[in-house]
Amino acid sequence: MIGRLQCVVLDCHYPAGLAHFYAALLGGEVDRPDPRWSLDSEWSTVHAPGGLVLGFQRVEDFRPPRWPDPAHPQQLHLDLEVDDLDAAEARVLELGAVRKDAETDFRVYVDPAGHPFCLVRAR
Repeated sequence: MIGRLQCVVLDCHYPAGLAHFYAALLGGEVDRPDPRWSLDSEWSTVHAPGGLVLGFQRVEDFRPPRWPDPAHPQQLHLDLEVDDLDAAEARVLELGAVRKDAETDFRVYVDPAGHPFCLVRAR
């Protein structure tokens, strides 16, 4: 095991609005304080019953998916919490991932099929 699923992240225009929509569907708490991330106009969350966390990330030029139209694909990514970013990176690269970007507390990769995911430093 390389990491623990931290949350599932959906791209959108308006994170807080989508968080409230999913909280109404699933129950749970919108934007509960959590030491793993900051909450602002760019990022909102729902802590659902049972421990699932959904994250909602603002994307400037968001184009909604039009399932099943492949010209407008589904847009979400997984955040995987890891204790050691360097060790986790070595392992995911060995498995076939490709690094796309790096920040202080997280790194962005794509899986062998091109789906994005992030390794996030555990806090």
